[in-house]
Amino acid sequence: MRLGINPEKKDKSLKIDTYHRVIIPVFIPNLEEDYFKDGLKILKLCIQSLLSTVHSKTKISIINNGCCVEVNEYLKEVYQSNSYIDQLLNSKVNLGKVNAINAIVKGNIEELITITDADVLFKHGWQVEVEKIFIGFPEAGMVSPVPSSVGYKSMFLNSTYFYAIFKGKLKPSNVISPEGMLKFEDSIGRKMYNKEHLKKYLTIQNKNKRKAVIGCGHFVATLKSNVFKKAPNFPSNFKIVGGSENTYIDLPNDESGYLRLATLDNFAYHLGNKAEDWMYELFEDIVSTTNSSIESDFSLDNSIRISKFGKLIGHIFYNLVIKPKTIRKLFFRVLGLKSENY
Repeated sequence: MRLGINPEKKDKSLKIDTYHRVIIPVFIPNLEEDYFKDGLKILKLCIQSLLSTVHSKTKISIINNGCCVEVNEYLKEVYQSNSYIDQLLNSKVNLGKVNAINAIVKGNIEELITITDADVLFKHGWQVEVEKIFIGFPEAGMVSPVPSSVGYKSMFLNSTYFYAIFKGKLKPSNVISPEGMLKFEDSIGRKMYNKEHLKKYLTIQNKNKRKAVIGCGHFVATLKSNVFKKAPNFPSNFKIVGGSENTYIDLPNDESGYLRLATLDNFAYHLGNKAEDWMYELFEDIVSTTNSSIESDFSLDNSIRISKFGKLIGHIFYNLVIKPKTIRKLFFRVLGLKSENY
């Protein structure tokens, strides 16, 4: 039996007052194993720093991927107490990073989607600086607030290299925050950068003098929601890695004809799984500082992109110049890099 008419039928249009969504998959199954021992501490740093740095046109989605009771309670508490977090999805099993992200992406209509691991510390300015790159480079599809001087080696940069060579200017620039790169290196427990990497990174500059670093990683990145239209329509069989992020994120961005870039300065830190004193010191500075992030007069043009022919040229350039070490060294020498160490 049904009485009356559903009032929502009178106003069928879906309207939102936000344009930027942040998605955080969380998998902390216990707090006993050494790997997860500090998991809740790190998660709190991540979420509280995010809440302290986003602007008013932002909403946050958290996916509870089979977490333990203590983490469940924290996520429930922070969801109920903060208006920025409008979605908390609970799964008793680990859906995997990509599947969790897709569950949110397909149900929301914001123009920008930031995907972040649950062990990221956000600095003030990260969101505005990322959005400035989308505005300054309309062809951009994926932008990270964390630059890397080895990002130029990433796969699926065909659109980016075509732009860099034929539409913009490819040049080495001084690294603004080598400390950020060293912190990332420490967080993953392996060597990534040498002395030259900490001095210079490859950037592109367009005719409007806008500049960005080439390439970016996966642990935190903002994408045009349009990118996900190119992603597979079937679930990933991998919980993490296994090429899933390449298949569902990197390749769709490149196939869409979009650029893959990063900010010049470092605006976030990958924390890893062990809480350290420097994290809390920086966190206290973040939460005690008034948030000056003001949303931009923001609009995206998804139609501005690199053509199929341009992507092909970029693919050829990458395989003939960037991929072979000998040719790359010669090319970098022309650019002014100490190629023997880069």
